[in-house]
Amino acid sequence: MAAMTFAQKVLSRASGKEVFPGDIVSANIDLAMSHENAALVLRSFKEIGAKEVWDPEKIVLLFDHRIPANTTKAAEGHQSVRNFVRQDGLPNFYDLREGVCHQVLPEKGHVLPGMLIVGTDSHTTTYGAFGAFSTGIGATEMAAVWATGELWMKVPQTLRFHLNGKLEGPVSAKDVILHLIGSMGADGCDYRCTEFVGPVVDDMSVSGRMTMCNMSMEMGAKAGVTFPDDKTQDYLRGRTDTPWQSVLSDADAEVEKEIDFDLQGLSPQVAYPHSVDNVKPVEEMAGIPVDQAVIGSCTNGRAEDLLAAEKVLRGRKVADSVRLIVVPASREVYLWAADSGILSSLVRSGAVITNPGCGPCLGAHQGLLASGERCIATTNRNFKGRMGSPDSEVYLASPATVAASAIEGAIADPRKVWK
Repeated sequence: MAAMTFAQKVLSRASGKEVFPGDIVSANIDLAMSHENAALVLRSFKEIGAKEVWDPEKIVLLFDHRIPANTTKAAEGHQSVRNFVRQDGLPNFYDLREGVCHQVLPEKGHVLPGMLIVGTDSHTTTYGAFGAFSTGIGATEMAAVWATGELWMKVPQTLRFHLNGKLEGPVSAKDVILHLIGSMGADGCDYRCTEFVGPVVDDMSVSGRMTMCNMSMEMGAKAGVTFPDDKTQDYLRGRTDTPWQSVLSDADAEVEKEIDFDLQGLSPQVAYPHSVDNVKPVEEMAGIPVDQAVIGSCTNGRAEDLLAAEKVLRGRKVADSVRLIVVPASREVYLWAADSGILSSLVRSGAVITNPGCGPCLGAHQGLLASGERCIATTNRNFKGRMGSPDSEVYLASPATVAASAIEGAIADPRKVWK
């Protein structure tokens, strides 16, 4: 058998045959996730005449985008999914109390190395941080998965990023992935599996790797992956009893391209409106006034993100002109931050804490922007109108940069206040 990449190995196992980049395969899905858009999936599921799901144990449903329900329509969508869960006896359902899907699934032990995972959310690529092949699909595709457990898929080519050097001070995984997106462009990795390797990745926490894989799709990637190590083992310990084995690319497997990045001395990065790949070092952006700052989302609402923000804000005050909104990614993160005193410290500095969820990131609720307003956020997209008015602007940055900017009332370099 020829040497194979990670993507080839996962899709070969899932399809039951040896596969090569460009092949179209029918793959058996290991896990299928939907949030509120499960209501759309359910409609398509009924339209195709399906009577029951293929495997209740392999479907995870939860609410995170509009919680608590922000409109009557959202409430009715929630109701339809709750009824479906009860009627079909689906065991893996997390109602509004748990938090963001891409944080909750790993926390609850649903994500393991080597799995093939699909979700009706574009940032399903997050689970690549655990060595899984995970990707976003549409509601009609998911209806077919619910019914059959299978999905047609093209085997992607692989781009391997060698990330060298050492990150300094407040510079984090968010700055790295923004730098890569700025370098590659929004379509630079279209339908590729992006492998992240090298010293910078080795030094990253699991949370940092989740940030990297989460935003790999902002370069167009079909999947992003970092390979399991002792940190992965430590994270999964106590979360699952299911045995797992790492799936790695063969050393001599052919990849489309290997790309080296020297990240020594990297500055904090900021994505300028209205494109995620419009990235510049913070020193070129400093001084632009902001009205709102958001720390949270499936990209950067984890414990280390809140810790970095609190480190910058401790003993300081948010500018009177800024609304700082902090959204923990999950109930587990929320409780940790509450028990450790992080939340009380952030509130004393002037932050508003909301329940775990997606709210402001997608412009659903809990922090929309008015015409002419600017927001700097740790979220993953800054498209026109993403967070409210089409005449507003969204800048993307790390938790440390967002916190420093909340203090200054304008985009600010966190290195100046990093302790």
